[in-house]
Amino acid sequence: MMKRTARPATRRAEIQRLYQCYTADQLTLAASSLLRFLHREQMELTANQETVERLIDRYEIDKTARTDRAMTFEGFHRYMESKDCSVLDQSHTVVYQDMDQPLCHYFISTSHNTYLTGDQLVGKSHLDAYVSALRKGCRCLEIDCWDGPNTEPVVYHGYTLTTKILFRDVVSTVEQHAFEVSPYPVILSLENHCCQEQQVVMAQYLISILGEKLLKTPLDLPTSGELPSPNDLKYKVLIKNKKIRAPNEAGEEAASRDADESEEEEEGEEGEEDEGSAEPSKFCSRLSVANRLCSDPHAYVPKVKKVMVAEALSDLVIYTQSVKFTSFSHARLHQTPHQNTSMGEKKAHKLARASGRDFILHNQRCLSRIYPAGSRTSSSNYNPQEFWSIGSQLVALNFQSLGLPMDLNGGRFQDNGRCGYVLKPAALRRSGQGNSASSLQGPRPTQLLLKVISGSHLPVPRSGKTLDSFVRVEVHGVHSACRKNTDTVKNSLSPCWDASMNFSVSDPGLSLLRFSVRDQTGLLSSELVGQYCLAFSSMKRGYRWLPLLSREGFSMDPASLFVFVWCS
Repeated sequence: MMKRTARPATRRAEIQRLYQCYTADQLTLAASSLLRFLHREQMELTANQETVERLIDRYEIDKTARTDRAMTFEGFHRYMESKDCSVLDQSHTVVYQDMDQPLCHYFISTSHNTYLTGDQLVGKSHLDAYVSALRKGCRCLEIDCWDGPNTEPVVYHGYTLTTKILFRDVVSTVEQHAFEVSPYPVILSLENHCCQEQQVVMAQYLISILGEKLLKTPLDLPTSGELPSPNDLKYKVLIKNKKIRAPNEAGEEAASRDADESEEEEEGEEGEEDEGSAEPSKFCSRLSVANRLCSDPHAYVPKVKKVMVAEALSDLVIYTQSVKFTSFSHARLHQTPHQNTSMGEKKAHKLARASGRDFILHNQRCLSRIYPAGSRTSSSNYNPQEFWSIGSQLVALNFQSLGLPMDLNGGRFQDNGRCGYVLKPAALRRSGQGNSASSLQGPRPTQLLLKVISGSHLPVPRSGKTLDSFVRVEVHGVHSACRKNTDTVKNSLSPCWDASMNFSVSDPGLSLLRFSVRDQTGLLSSELVGQYCLAFSSMKRGYRWLPLLSREGFSMDPASLFVFVWCS
């Protein structure tokens, strides 16, 4: 690695310094020198003469330099500002992972209460929320279904003041947008509170609107018993719901019946399941908050009826049958790979701490869905990293809520071409090898040296005042997160920090890095200017630039950071 000299004032000056170090006082950068730069600084160890020739042809416009197979500074500058020098490995911007493994071997981008655009009590339900989630690569959408007037099922957050939309319109929206950004399967997770008559209507809409996109029968697969792969299910929509089971399908008849009845109770209200309360009382806290908003604290709390699954809807559940989680030992004996469980974050957290190894083993053959606690009425989110680390595939988040959890979700699913499916690390996929979270760690931690050099084209704060910026870098691993800050540079939209940071990354296969530029607004206060998150495994070494995204996740181009990355 090259030693640092006096710090330049701008990114262009930094790139000029790099160029001069390798031109050896010549006017242009020879192909052999460019190859040496790629090897030594960019850690592009597979680069060869053909690589260099391709870069010269792509970025050099000076005819004399092209004839001499060399680069002028302007050509080198274009190269350094191109996607070839992005911190994100460009081979990861397309689907590059093995997509022929069972669904349970993938993290799957998952939304909670997808229909909501605001909070859980008085927020607006809107079809645009489904469009937005799908365009962000979400592959598992939630639909809360309730009886509506004129035998028209509606979608809303039951026993709240959230607005209602028609189930048929949700299905039509999914049909139109399901495969705009990814060809891989969409799972519709139904929270079903409808009577049997309206469930039949739901089944009819699913069949008539989705047509051939709806998976209605099992696939003819050579490996019976396992879940199919994303490739097997391309351009298919799967229905996740309870299913009418044969009496002896999962053990003794009584055990099966009892499990189904318990499951009916559990499905009533997510978030309070951890406390094991009965369904009517689960809704009381939600309803009482809504009632206070209406200045009607004495409103009647209706008795909740048990939902029995209609055969027409049950028949559409093929590989994603919802069952109640009882215990890991019960699941080993009775749960098939085609059956999945859902649990609130509190219960999942307790199980991960007490039985992390069992949780990982469970997720090696079955899908599990984790959802936010019912107490998160503002639609806040938990940190998803905890549940990815035990191999849960369907880690559901409120996509309408901004902040760290959704930034991490964006970083996780930016990988593998943003297709919504990311292959889990091998330690979370191996069957029967007694894995634990510690097995994700290598023989020794990876040492990450990160130099935050400069920023470029940072936006003026909304307040109109000068920008006093610093960069915060966070490494989010399995067990903990570590963050470090640069010093603050005052009054500059193209600041130079030149700050070195060291991190010890014990679990590179799962770790995420988040960069955030912040405006120092007070002695102990700051505001987000822009952020960027990516998987450690997708990060390129050497001198790299990274784009900045707004709090909402939109590009802030040309705002970016210039960094140096080194690992050992």
